[in-house]
Amino acid sequence: MSKKLAVVAVGGNSLITDKKHPDVPHQWDAVRETCKHLADMIEDGWTLIVTHGNGPQVGYILRRNELAAHEVHSTPLDLIGADTQGSIGYMLQQALRNELYSRGTRKPVVAVVTQVLVDKDDPGFKHPSKPIGGFLEEADARKFEKDGWQVVEDAGRGWRRVVASPIPLRVIEQDAIKTLTDADNIVIAVGGGGIPVVHNTKGELRELKGVYAVIDKDRATSLLAKELDADLLLISTAVEKVALNFGKPNQKWLDHMTLAEAKQYLAEGTHFAPGSMAPKIEAVISFLENGGKKALITDPKNIARALKGETGTFITP
Repeated sequence: MSKKLAVVAVGGNSLITDKKHPDVPHQWDAVRETCKHLADMIEDGWTLIVTHGNGPQVGYILRRNELAAHEVHSTPLDLIGADTQGSIGYMLQQALRNELYSRGTRKPVVAVVTQVLVDKDDPGFKHPSKPIGGFLEEADARKFEKDGWQVVEDAGRGWRRVVASPIPLRVIEQDAIKTLTDADNIVIAVGGGGIPVVHNTKGELRELKGVYAVIDKDRATSLLAKELDADLLLISTAVEKVALNFGKPNQKWLDHMTLAEAKQYLAEGTHFAPGSMAPKIEAVISFLENGGKKALITDPKNIARALKGETGTFITP
């Protein structure tokens, strides 16, 4: 039987389900619950590549940097991305392995620290606008500026670091990821959208260099799914289905969209919130426009039901 490859984007809600309890023990509880649903897919014959968010965890590390700035050096953003890929990847791989083993399934699970190439001339670098970390006094912000951050004053509320959000071009480790999945490994990769890197050309040598930026997780997931010819792009989020006019009296849940309909609804600009559902729809559109077979958006606990056609929103060419 031929393998079915799914690339599954695990949203931040799968790691921190209660903002009042963001500590590590509660994160473990959330990860273990999510891995039950991923294990269901594996038992149903899917080979998985799992991607994940890291926004809250990056924020915590930045805050620790701020609090400890008078004692120790700060951490560059690319290393923070690598740190969170390692820690969250470790949690996912351990929890998923344990869940599979408890069911009698012996399957390797491995996390890959993943770099994603972006264009050093991406327009986002000229006007970085994505705030990251907490509010700072100007003097403290200027200290971080010396470490390579860009800082801006935010409407009288304080100073914040800002970074670009460039378009992902290539997952550097995609061949290694393919080799692992071909060998029947479950892979965790592209955490937090991947560590953004650019080509730092020296003569004929094209070295990679980390940059201060954040790549949209769903965009990077879509890119990896396209490059590896995945059978399914599954975006796990906080809602069971996609809705038109979300949160309004005329809200309408969708079981299915075509690519053309998804593009139309996105262009109308009233259905999908920026920074929430809109980037997910954009990622799905990119996947399907580049040869993707089908995509699914649902919440973690309904993944199994959605794959049976009982819920979720499927998007097809």
